[in-house]
Amino acid sequence: MEVMEAIRSRRSIRRYKHDSVPKEKLLTVLEAARLAPSAANVQPWQFIIVTNSENRKKISTLCPYGWFLADSPVVIVACGDSVISPRYHIIDTTIALEHMVLAATAEGLGTCWIGSFNEKAIKKLLEIPDRLKIIALLSLGYPTEIPNPRPRKPLDEIVHYEGYGLKAHFPS
Repeated sequence: MEVMEAIRSRRSIRRYKHDSVPKEKLLTVLEAARLAPSAANVQPWQFIIVTNSENRKKISTLCPYGWFLADSPVVIVACGDSVISPRYHIIDTTIALEHMVLAATAEGLGTCWIGSFNEKAIKKLLEIPDRLKIIALLSLGYPTEIPNPRPRKPLDEIVHYEGYGLKAHFPS
């Protein structure tokens, strides 16, 4: 799948088939994260791959909007190392996560980004060291349904040119 096709077809998936994700596809998704850029090439990310159904169920109860994590065959807990990159660990890990989302889409997999969770409880459950901050969780699996695209603003509402003799028009 071409990159723009993956970007256009990506959806937040909240319903998954029970099929497991083949190791090769999971490794492709993880390789996409590994290749992401980071400030000073520090690569401050760590990814915990959760496939155990009991742990996925527990994690789903620790996310107010993550009920579907219990049914997702894979949950990826993305952490940033705040010691080796105190200023950029959040941004860099977020970039790596988006690489994963697009690679998963290209592999025919669905994902959903979870940003609301009980970090302290998840860290305790998975024995994540203090130096790592959970940035987000990502569900991963084969979708049972593909939602319709959500509306997007046109470029002329979000892009403002400087130096082209055009005035920027910002919304009020």
